[in-house]
Amino acid sequence: MKVKIKKGDKTKNYKLINKWSEVTLEKWLKLVKLESGSKSKEAVETITALSNIPRQLVNELTVKDVAVIMEKLSEVQLKQNSSLCRIIEVEGVEYGFHPDLDEITLGEYADIETFIKNGIENHLPDLMAVLYRPITDKKNDVYTIEAYDGNIRMRSETFKNMKAEEVQSAMVFFWVFVNELFQILPLYLMDRLKETNKQ
Repeated sequence: MKVKIKKGDKTKNYKLINKWSEVTLEKWLKLVKLESGSKSKEAVETITALSNIPRQLVNELTVKDVAVIMEKLSEVQLKQNSSLCRIIEVEGVEYGFHPDLDEITLGEYADIETFIKNGIENHLPDLMAVLYRPITDKKNDVYTIEAYDGNIRMRSETFKNMKAEEVQSAMVFFWVFVNELFQILPLYLMDRLKETNKQ
């Protein structure tokens, strides 16, 4: 999306993002961290990150102009695809979302739990590296991913370039799954305990 900014007697075109899928995980995390600061700083950083408007020029914009740009950026974010992207491509490699979260291993669960406890906003690339892994076999929409070995450092770095839209949809899906699991798990454990007591 183009934005025309007039400064003095000159008008220049600048580019804002057109789709939320243009925003990477790394860029999105920077924006999320700004939300606890001042609104003016948040606006400057957001416009600078999501456009090619120089920071100095952003600081010289009127409050009205900033409000219009921020509204346009909000509209772009609201139009994002919120359905889970089971297969993604990052830097030319296809990754698959864990195909069966019911079969998650203890190692995967322990790492996910640790990342959440230590501040999910600081560990989103790590969390994505657990949930998404290279596809080893694929036929139509069915795929197999690499087994989990806990070695996610390189993939975490790569996933900083993952689309924020893909991260957000995975987080919503995973959050729903975890909440359902926490509701079902105590019931399952109670049933198992009753069976064990009967035996």
